[in-house]
Amino acid sequence: MRKFASLLLFALLLNGCDDGDITVDTIDFTEVTAASCNPETNELIYKLKSQEALLLQMPDGTLENEPTPVDKPRTFSINNNNFRLFYRSYDGAVAATNICDLIPPTTPKIIDEWYAKSGTIEIRTTVQTTLNETTGATTISGYTHNIVITNLTYSVESLDVTQPEVVFGDFKTTVDSEDRLNLTFTKPVGQCPAIKQIYVYNESSAMTIDNIDPLLIQNVATPANQPRTSVLGATTNKLLYKVYTGGVLSDSYFCKSPVPATPLLKETWAAVNGVANESGIIEVTTTTDVPGTFKHTIRLRNTFLVKGNNKFNLGTSYLLGELYTTTN
Repeated sequence: MRKFASLLLFALLLNGCDDGDITVDTIDFTEVTAASCNPETNELIYKLKSQEALLLQMPDGTLENEPTPVDKPRTFSINNNNFRLFYRSYDGAVAATNICDLIPPTTPKIIDEWYAKSGTIEIRTTVQTTLNETTGATTISGYTHNIVITNLTYSVESLDVTQPEVVFGDFKTTVDSEDRLNLTFTKPVGQCPAIKQIYVYNESSAMTIDNIDPLLIQNVATPANQPRTSVLGATTNKLLYKVYTGGVLSDSYFCKSPVPATPLLKETWAAVNGVANESGIIEVTTTTDVPGTFKHTIRLRNTFLVKGNNKFNLGTSYLLGELYTTTN
């Protein structure tokens, strides 16, 4: 619904104007880009027109970087405390400083302000990805939060005016540098002697293959252009990508039972089960240059990783790394 209030509401509110005032006959912010006073918290989101402002206040953490299921938005009740909605009109051009500064400029002045007494904020979040056309890999670059307020009741000059639906619109968030997934592994591939887990890591994240198919890692060179292949699964060839915090990963972290307390596991992404000749394929090419030593080059083909409703693709050919083994 593009109108923010009925014609009756406008007649009640702004049925005349003095010098410097504006007369509003339509309140429509659907084509206006939303901004935030603090991108770190997004506690106050606003939309500005020439002499109008629409303000939505929500607690830090309300906008989650996690897609919502279809037809299941996150919902929050306007309570005029920590969830608040305001419309303001001014007697001159309004800017972000009028909204965000601790001490706002004295001009322009607010000539009308209405606040929402009640209503339900519905937030539908979708993930935005960037495609690498060369590798086929996708990267999560941000999230779009579509915000709609339903069953809204405004307090306008001691009168209650109800609107069934108001479209606040989209607000976009980006992935912070500290939350970006680091899929570049600087350490060589290792394998746990007892459980045979394959692992590769950098300082803050690791990729592992649990219960790897033993036929993939053999001390026998593969014929040219004929790698050994298998598919990822929930038990055999279980691929996980893990992100850590509160410490630096090292070789001493892996192959231990119980798992070391530090660094702390922050999040886990799991591979989608593979489909033969289509997706989620492990490919191992084995060569030998030194007698008794074998190099196993491990690639992942068209592999998707998921966490909750988030999903991305490692690409058509992702090099996990090279594992070296020796004959007894």
